[in-house]
Amino acid sequence: MASKTVSADQGNPFGTLKNLWPYMWPADRPDLKMRVLWATLFLLLSKLVLISVPYFFKWATDALNGQPDVVAWMPALIATPVMLVIAYNVVRIVQWGFNQLRDALFARVGQHAVRQLAYKTFVHMHELSLRFHLERRTGGLSRVIERGTKGIETIVRFTILNTAPTLIEFALTAVIFGVAYGWSYVLVTGVTVWLYIWFTVRASDWRISIRRSMNESDTDANTKSVDSLLNYETVKYFGNEDMEARRFDVSMKSYEKSATQVWTSLGWLNMGQGVIFGVGMTVMMVMSALAVQAGTQTIGDFVFINAMLMQLSVPLNFIGFVYREIRQGLTDIEQMFELLDVEPEVRDAPDAKPLNVEQGAIRFDNVNFSYDPSRPILKGVSFEVPAGKTIAIVGPSGAGKSTISRLLYRFYDIQSGSISIDGQNVRDVTQKSLRAAIGMVPQDTVLFNDTIAYNIRYGRIDASEEEVNQAADLAQIGGFIRSLPDGFKAMVGERGLKLSGGEKQRVAIARTILKAPPILILDEATSALDTATEQEIQTALDFVSKGRTTVVIAHRLSTVVSADEIIVLKDGQIAERGRHAELLAQKGLYASMWDRQREATEAEEQLKRMREDDELGIVTRRRTPEVGEA
Repeated sequence: MASKTVSADQGNPFGTLKNLWPYMWPADRPDLKMRVLWATLFLLLSKLVLISVPYFFKWATDALNGQPDVVAWMPALIATPVMLVIAYNVVRIVQWGFNQLRDALFARVGQHAVRQLAYKTFVHMHELSLRFHLERRTGGLSRVIERGTKGIETIVRFTILNTAPTLIEFALTAVIFGVAYGWSYVLVTGVTVWLYIWFTVRASDWRISIRRSMNESDTDANTKSVDSLLNYETVKYFGNEDMEARRFDVSMKSYEKSATQVWTSLGWLNMGQGVIFGVGMTVMMVMSALAVQAGTQTIGDFVFINAMLMQLSVPLNFIGFVYREIRQGLTDIEQMFELLDVEPEVRDAPDAKPLNVEQGAIRFDNVNFSYDPSRPILKGVSFEVPAGKTIAIVGPSGAGKSTISRLLYRFYDIQSGSISIDGQNVRDVTQKSLRAAIGMVPQDTVLFNDTIAYNIRYGRIDASEEEVNQAADLAQIGGFIRSLPDGFKAMVGERGLKLSGGEKQRVAIARTILKAPPILILDEATSALDTATEQEIQTALDFVSKGRTTVVIAHRLSTVVSADEIIVLKDGQIAERGRHAELLAQKGLYASMWDRQREATEAEEQLKRMREDDELGIVTRRRTPEVGEA
């Protein structure tokens, strides 16, 4: 695949063509190069045949007008009016056939270029940093890529299949007019063409700004639409359907206005083109009519000039159309090119090697990190996770707990310090091998809109059906899946919305079990589960983490009491560390957090018992017979 970086060149179509050329003439595809050559050959043949079409029209007209001397040089069998009319139509069919062959041969070349650039953009999106994707707007991004892909196809097809043929036809027409009828005809043709192109370019440039405004409104409307649908439940919770509809309609109103201006301006452009070409054609037809009256031209010449001008109007119209499409294509893909120009924040080092995990020991050494320079997140954090041990990280919200998991995955690079696994700095190994060695059960589980089996198998795509079933059982969700009508083939819906929070969490645990990594990160892995289910899942997690280096990021302290060490973060620094009993004995931050959670849990259980007692009392009263009712 071509690896050339495409850069935005908004005002230079030739620069864009230069960037696209490696995709239209791929170095590793000699079959596509041969298609380009054959398409070019049929292109030339098509234009040569096209130039002969008006001649057969001229000869047929002269023969029908009783001027056999004009075609006396032809064989008698062909020089008859009927045969000349037939020949005229046969030549047109042949020319049309050459055009279709050209398009058919070039179709695979053009689609290959579209596919390669779309693939390059897709891969590039996955190479960009987590920061980029946290800040992106999904609806707008998808529409930019969609329009950009179509714009690429437009540029590839129209630049090769229309610009070159039009230039060839201009040259041939000028030569024929100059040789056969004099350079005055060439002058009128040249002035007409120049005015036509000048007007087209100026009008199209004006329309580009309108098109850009329409694209922005379209992107904004699509962003609001996708965002609203992704948050369907939130919209319903607060009854804000009308507000969402109004926000969407504001963007669509702007789109309506811009789109109307686009079509209106197109009408003015077409009118101007028609006037310019019509005036030029009138002048040349008057010149020819005067020559016919003077006896220097035949009726056939008059018809020939008219036919040549009509043929010339087609590529002239294509010149305007091609220019507009290329400029509009550039407008459509300029944002896509800007995406391709965004540099990944995290890159593999040139000499990066695969991570070699022998034991899985993790070490954070004086790590300092901030998402924004003005707001430090981690301040000199140092700790070790011995091989096969479990370390829990707790602390108030915003203390930097989840940041540690992101840094371990190397979603971001730290400002100073080092993070290593088995003595290997994560910056010195490939990101692919690093992430292959780590399993994650995140706090917010998002599933693909596919089957449950697909989402579990995502942990290891080559896993067998038996392994998928076993992972589901270990995650305490196998029985639930088998109770569904479609079983493991049941669809989970957009972002897994058909499943409850606990069910989604258990699917995430199952696919991590299937991945079987040497290092495990549990980021609030049981946060969406009730107490009973939490205990069941905790048993499964204890089994999965056995013998693996495990980092548990927790809010519920009850899930980390058995950890080999508990690290308490506060304001990006380690405030306390030790085992559960040791930290309680210190009567510090951890102990106060434990007491608050215990009190909250006791209050919740007491409230639950009161509700159960109330319900039981209501049922008892309903069943107690009234006095004298027996």
